[in-house]
Amino acid sequence: MLNRADTRQYPEVRPDLPARSRGVIALVEENCTVCMLCARECPDWCIYIDSHKETTPAPEGGRARAHNVLDRFAIDFSLCMYCGICIEVCPFDALFWTPEFEYADYDIRDLLHEKDKLAEWAQTIPIPPPHDPAAAPPKELAAAANPRPARQAVPAKTAPAAGSGHTAVRAIRPPGSLPRKPAQPEDGGPGAVEES
Repeated sequence: MLNRADTRQYPEVRPDLPARSRGVIALVEENCTVCMLCARECPDWCIYIDSHKETTPAPEGGRARAHNVLDRFAIDFSLCMYCGICIEVCPFDALFWTPEFEYADYDIRDLLHEKDKLAEWAQTIPIPPPHDPAAAPPKELAAAANPRPARQAVPAKTAPAAGSGHTAVRAIRPPGSLPRKPAQPEDGGPGAVEES
């Protein structure tokens, strides 16, 4: 009661937001492959994606490749509940949280933002913090540092001489088609083994 109120004058003094604050979702269009995972996993169905296929001519000796081209990517922020599932499921890092929060509008229909506006917000994506120096190195780096030893070449079997009656079979047989071993005689005949 004895201290003055510490009020920030918001429009003139912008707040200091934490690096991981969830403001708005931004799109890095170059990373988007139109896989539609974000739109399928969105519980609110607030992401709209349109695309078409283009065929790239092949170099000499190859075949033409078809790839998707993004025509429309829009997020309806009047429906979005900011859960972040779309950002988590994107395998190509095309969606990011940005600390932008000043996108209020007077009409709810104006909260549908297209890829141009989402790309503008991509300029405000904060730089990720550096990795903890005390943390264990990633498994991928350890695997790259210790490559597997080369496999030893198995010597090829020589083909039997012609007319020897043996044929080399190089086929995979189903389990029931393998030849059975001869049964051991039970009456103590010439092939029986005595137990001691």
